[in-house]
Amino acid sequence: MRLFDLLYRQLQENPISDAFAHKVLGFWKKYSTSDSLKIVNQLAQGLIELGIKPGDKISIVSEGRPEWCFVDMACQHVGAVLVPLYPTLSTAEYETILKEAEVKMIFVSNGTTLKSVAAAAKTLSIDGIYAFNKIGGVKSWLDVMREGKGKNKEELEVRMKTVKADDVCTIIYTSGTSGAPKGVMLTHTNIVCNVIESSKVSTLDKGKDRALSFLPLNHIYEKTGIYIYIYTGTAVYFAENLETIADNLREVKPHTFNTVPRLLEKVYDKILKKGSALSTVKRGIFNRAITLGLKFDPNKNQGALYNRQLSVANKLVFSKWREALGGNIKQIQCGASALQPRLARVFWAAGIHVLEGYGLTETSPVISANRMDAIKIGSVGKVYDNLEVKLGEENEIIVKGPSVMKGYYKNDELTREVLSEDGWFKTGDVGKLVDGFLHITDRKKELFKTSGGLYIAPQQVENKLNEAIIIEQSMVVGEGEKFPAVLIVPNMDEVLTQLSGTYSLMDFEDMRKDPKVRKLFQSELDRVNEALGNWAKIKEFRLINKTWSPETGELTPTMKLKRRVILEKYKLILDTIYTTQSDFDLSKFENMQIEDMSLEELEQFEKMEAL
Repeated sequence: MRLFDLLYRQLQENPISDAFAHKVLGFWKKYSTSDSLKIVNQLAQGLIELGIKPGDKISIVSEGRPEWCFVDMACQHVGAVLVPLYPTLSTAEYETILKEAEVKMIFVSNGTTLKSVAAAAKTLSIDGIYAFNKIGGVKSWLDVMREGKGKNKEELEVRMKTVKADDVCTIIYTSGTSGAPKGVMLTHTNIVCNVIESSKVSTLDKGKDRALSFLPLNHIYEKTGIYIYIYTGTAVYFAENLETIADNLREVKPHTFNTVPRLLEKVYDKILKKGSALSTVKRGIFNRAITLGLKFDPNKNQGALYNRQLSVANKLVFSKWREALGGNIKQIQCGASALQPRLARVFWAAGIHVLEGYGLTETSPVISANRMDAIKIGSVGKVYDNLEVKLGEENEIIVKGPSVMKGYYKNDELTREVLSEDGWFKTGDVGKLVDGFLHITDRKKELFKTSGGLYIAPQQVENKLNEAIIIEQSMVVGEGEKFPAVLIVPNMDEVLTQLSGTYSLMDFEDMRKDPKVRKLFQSELDRVNEALGNWAKIKEFRLINKTWSPETGELTPTMKLKRRVILEKYKLILDTIYTTQSDFDLSKFENMQIEDMSLEELEQFEKMEAL
């Protein structure tokens, strides 16, 4: 089966009036299954008319929208290879990828995207740039349709018949936490096998349910998700943007959506903030509901008293959470990074079933997933039946099966490093299998040793630190040093709330050195350190005044830390942790409490505590 066959399958088994939908001038514009196929076919005929041949590369640089899917499937029909790119890349990054992939045609979303892409395309042999939105002087995607109207029908039929299931249908450039992006070659079979296996995890009613899509489609996580919806006859509604998700949830009332932990964390933090502003009585009820939620275990009956209390909490508190998500949510798929177990427990207690999974671009992407009838909070679920998983050196997860990539584009050497001749792919992730459930413990390349030769697993520590409401983001450091430390991006609103707003007019540089502020964060370090061995305990921290994001370069588009970038960017701050001064006497601080130090003494202490 080819990827584009899935929409024909929907037409035969579950045709729907809203196969795809998006907001246009304030109203939801819907495309039926039949309408969508007509558009895709005419686009494909237009691509042929414009000279696109099998194997040619076409790029889309756009947010999620129906047109994205139409162009994707049109490319598949004619044997072209889609190279989707993030709309947030720099001109230099566009130029590098477009040149390497030898892209012939580009579809962009709007004028902002066009500006960066057009600048990159000037030095390249691009046959045409087409826009989804109306832009003066720029060709429209509708022009491609007009080019194909009434033409090339027989040629299209021939092209479709010659497309093989093992042909490459897309090259997805991974964002990467370090180094240059790699072009992952995925075939129709790779993605289709993952779609079919993933659909077995779904609880959606074929032809009846709706999904909201807001993650970038150029990432395989959401792209495969769209084809799962097509396969299961689920209507796909595209959110207007990240800022309108809350409104779109209330409008669409979806039954499912894909998300990343970071978004759920923000939702949870907003919920807690609203709860803290309630009246005394209501706040007490709210806090009791949260306490019950944090104890929830979907695999354990905690007795009649707990169940009664949870039932009350559902009526008074959790029902409002479900209403905010549209009131129809059956399941939420969560991936791309680790989900805090406490969030999973609270959401499950609230009747919001968050199913955490695991995978990579190179595996199309899902390797394992929790499911409604087999869930273990803290794990990434059971391995898919059509895949084999084993643990290699240092417990690296190695996987084999039909969804494993064909290789990296124009990079045979790197392909050989991670993909064996008999098809085993090294994920680079460290894990363990417990009772059939896969647990991710860290990223192999991110493990580091202190100068004492002992390994530190930073992700585990960061996940625990990020549970604290006063901590927005964190990164553990200390490779080759005597001890681990951590950079912390604070949640300043919550810090000010906990310190009664007394620091609202204080300069951040002074605030981060203030003993009361440091004591607040030290208490969170103490909480995490309790579960760590002596060699792994965090000995020091520094507060960072800028939130890390993909736009500022510290995070990948899927919100993973770019550790090398952060280490370089904050080198001077890190030097204050590990650089010592021989003329400084630390002994005078031995009997002094940190909250009793002056700002000047604290600054000296920060520089010398590594001794």
